[in-house]
Amino acid sequence: MKFIRTAQIAAIVAAVCAIAAMSAADARADEHGIEVVSAEVASEFPEGMRFSLSARATSDIEEIAVRLRVGEQTRGVYEYFEFDAAPSVDAELFWRTNSRGRYIPPGTIITYNFEITDADGASLATDPAEFIYYDARFTWEEVSEGPVAVAYHGPVRRRAEIVLEATIETLDHMGPLLGADTSIPIRITMYNNVKEMLEALPPGSTTHRRELITEGQAFTDIGTLLVLGGGRGASGTASHEATHILTHRAGDGVARNVPAWLDEGLAEYGNVSPSFSYEIALEFAIGTGRLLPITSMPILPGDPEDVIIFYGQASSLIEYMIAGYGAGAMRELMAAQKAGTSVDEAIQEIYGVSRIELENLWRDALGAPPYVEPNRESAKPTPIPRAAVGLYSLTPQAGSDAVGSLEPTATPTPEIAAALPTPPPTEPPGSDSPPAVAKADGEATPDAQPSASGCGAPAANADARLTDLAAPLMPLTLLGLVGIRLRRRGK
Repeated sequence: MKFIRTAQIAAIVAAVCAIAAMSAADARADEHGIEVVSAEVASEFPEGMRFSLSARATSDIEEIAVRLRVGEQTRGVYEYFEFDAAPSVDAELFWRTNSRGRYIPPGTIITYNFEITDADGASLATDPAEFIYYDARFTWEEVSEGPVAVAYHGPVRRRAEIVLEATIETLDHMGPLLGADTSIPIRITMYNNVKEMLEALPPGSTTHRRELITEGQAFTDIGTLLVLGGGRGASGTASHEATHILTHRAGDGVARNVPAWLDEGLAEYGNVSPSFSYEIALEFAIGTGRLLPITSMPILPGDPEDVIIFYGQASSLIEYMIAGYGAGAMRELMAAQKAGTSVDEAIQEIYGVSRIELENLWRDALGAPPYVEPNRESAKPTPIPRAAVGLYSLTPQAGSDAVGSLEPTATPTPEIAAALPTPPPTEPPGSDSPPAVAKADGEATPDAQPSASGCGAPAANADARLTDLAAPLMPLTLLGLVGIRLRRRGK
């Protein structure tokens, strides 16, 4: 295995990128009349990154912009410097990353170039350069092999090497199974303790931060992952998160992503150093009747205990699918979803059963009861009578002390009377007949006693309740943060 070690990488990379940008611009300075004197970019993570540029031209420089592309993302962003127009300018731009919408994980490769325009209409675009957005709190070193690099700080080189070995093994095993491209770089930033890791993570669920420790997080559309290297599970965490990146490459399409149960199940199946806790959680869920409707859940549940059960179920289900139908079927499933086919259609076509039938085959193999989908057609709101409407008048009427009486002011004309609704019949005092309610077709039917509270049938609300509990995790999915490996605090 080949390892590469560098000291103070952030400073060196920034200097090399600056030199590259300068040399590319200087080579065309005579043609455009614009020259880049110096260019630098420095990390100030977690706040952001600072771009500094000095340029000169034969006329006033009026516009300077920087283009950024983050990791593997194909679309870039564009930002302008603020400065006073002059033939020679020194400009700075601070690109913030300390908010949910603009967060960039530490260790990510940033590809950038500058575009400069002067008053004569001449313009210069520098060649693209790369900058690694390191966490500025520490001095980083690296070990790497092939497409994988692990950044670490402190006397933990051997841990970094173990994480690297586990990630390479994962790529070799899961890449062919998923049909994923393993030649694209994967960058891993390894932290030594929970405090360091927490300050590097994006804003997340308060419940998860309080109840669970994030051991790893994959940013799948960027190709970067964070790992907590202070425990014995670091290699398994890195393997799990690297599989998330491979699953994204193999199965996530433009229109839809691989569902959470399939994504998390594959990540744990590909784990070269799995934990036994998920198996225990699965046994607990079966024994206590707490199995989740796993294939019907689009995202992870919000309750921390259910998250652990979710992982155990997803891992077991994927193992069943690969053992029973073969690795080729899983590769076909990924390709179909990448092409835009829904997971329901893809499972039916490739496995010959519906999604729910597949889940119940797995449940049967475990000796667990089948999952029965709730009957949403029967969960309808209870109709209530609509109040009769009469003519309205601001003129006080006989027998009424209030202004705005709802009593008719006079006998309505035949045309108005025809347009008025017919009031419902009233029951004589002491009648035992139940009140009538209006049906959609206008008939009257006795009002049935509701079996539950007014919020609707419990079966119909089960999935909605899970969706509500999972709401805090939704921003992480929009950012591509689908890979989160967790463990209970104090465990």
